[in-house]
Amino acid sequence: MELSSGSRAEHRPIHAWTQNNSRNPKSELPFRNRQRIANNNGQQVRASTMKLNPSLLTAVGLVSAQLASALPQASSSTVSPSPSPSATPGSFVTTSGLNFVIDGKTGYFAGSNSYWIGFQKNNDDVDLVFSHLQESGLKILRVWGFNDVNEKPTDGSVYYHLLADGTATVNEGEDGLQRLDYVVSSAEKHGIKLIINFVNFWDDYGGINAYVKAFGGSKEDFYTNDAMQEAYRAYIKAVISRYSDSTAIFAWELANEPRCQGCETTVLYNWIESTSQYIKSLDSKHLVCIGDEGFGLDTGSDGSYPYQYSEGSDFAKNLAIPTIDFGTFHLYPSSWGTTNDWGNGWVTSHGAACKAAGKPCLFEEYGVTSDHCAVEKPWQNTALNTTAISGDLYWQYGDQLSGGPSPDDGNTFYYGTDDFKCLVTDHIAAINSRK
Repeated sequence: MELSSGSRAEHRPIHAWTQNNSRNPKSELPFRNRQRIANNNGQQVRASTMKLNPSLLTAVGLVSAQLASALPQASSSTVSPSPSPSATPGSFVTTSGLNFVIDGKTGYFAGSNSYWIGFQKNNDDVDLVFSHLQESGLKILRVWGFNDVNEKPTDGSVYYHLLADGTATVNEGEDGLQRLDYVVSSAEKHGIKLIINFVNFWDDYGGINAYVKAFGGSKEDFYTNDAMQEAYRAYIKAVISRYSDSTAIFAWELANEPRCQGCETTVLYNWIESTSQYIKSLDSKHLVCIGDEGFGLDTGSDGSYPYQYSEGSDFAKNLAIPTIDFGTFHLYPSSWGTTNDWGNGWVTSHGAACKAAGKPCLFEEYGVTSDHCAVEKPWQNTALNTTAISGDLYWQYGDQLSGGPSPDDGNTFYYGTDDFKCLVTDHIAAINSRK
């Protein structure tokens, strides 16, 4: 999902595939100016700074072990997060044929997205969200594992990764990854599984353009530029090292909606292959996925823009990579120049592609700005009844926090509303009725 600067999601009925495509707001979010929280352990907060040396990184397509030896070592945190995530009773998420297996249960699972939860500074707000997810029966939450900046905030805002003048600094402090630490800890406590991604294609919360500003080049260069990939992989290592033993992690995700407009599909393919290999070399216990929109697919194609290969993606080819454990796809008809009814075919096409690959699919993002129940319910029903689709995550979850409502990006609907009953309570009941 891309966030726009407006107060509502923009409607782009045609030709929405340009990089200016916008669906959600970023500005005026309520958590940007919250009071800084004191370090609970009274320790000096520090950040690990890595001076990047492009000559250290070998070609992106090399075997991950070679890359790992060339990358700067992400420093281990000397700050004791409060509380510190650790493995809890349960098990790591796995796949079995075309299905996900969560805590020993094989089947279809529902969840949601929350880009904002890792940026909250009130622990009670985080716990509230996870308690509501647990009560509702939602099992998976996809969260932003990135928050890249080119200048250090002066107002105490949360940020995870500072990219400036050829250096990369991982913020392990109380206004940095310790906020994500608490999200993981609360997820563990409430039995929720997290998908954590490492970078955004869009500019919201830094994204690939934050790397471009620090190292030069273009967004398309990100996937092959040695310096940018070195910084990206060092950040991956810093995050994974914190949570590699946590059973709360559903999967590591390469990026949010990676695109390479006008590129040969080999560019993204090589990046996905080598990056997923690298992640598996760091952590073989957790699943790995791409986070793509599902573009570039012949199966069920009607020739419309999303099925085309113009964004540099080949869904079936990328899914076949051995170190990618399951497929992901998104659905935003109003942003892609298609109709809401068209979305049902998009869902079944990806189910067929995943079945052919022998891997499960996750319907990872879908949303509209109005008529949520009427529009999104048919998509849920289609996904639930399509072989190889083993879960769906609507965009996005909303709740009432201590400072007011969580961000409304236009696609949000809130806990306890009629839309929530339709698309969560009733959906969970339909899932459970199949067991």
